[in-house]
Amino acid sequence: MTEHVEDHIETVRVRRAPKFSVFLLVGAALGILVAMILTFAFDGTEDVSPNTGLVYSQGQVFGFLALVCVPVGLALAAVVALLLDRRSRSHTHSVTVDRESVQVDETP
Repeated sequence: MTEHVEDHIETVRVRRAPKFSVFLLVGAALGILVAMILTFAFDGTEDVSPNTGLVYSQGQVFGFLALVCVPVGLALAAVVALLLDRRSRSHTHSVTVDRESVQVDETP
């Protein structure tokens, strides 16, 4: 069994970038939280709607508000993530790495 070792020294650029999925999940959660706060902060669900003539339950009001607040939260979180990503591009570092690859030949 013989081993063939290759050693490469390279210079790479490293930067810390935000995880967009985490920002989007937090934005959606904040949108739901804002919709919940708005639903229970204003108790106007017992009145008849002047536009439709219907009375909406708190669940329906929460659903309507969630349809608006979640996309707004997603958009704001995406903008924050993009701004942080743009800022992280200016803080790149050059690092020297040693890359080693070993290939084992198993023929006798």
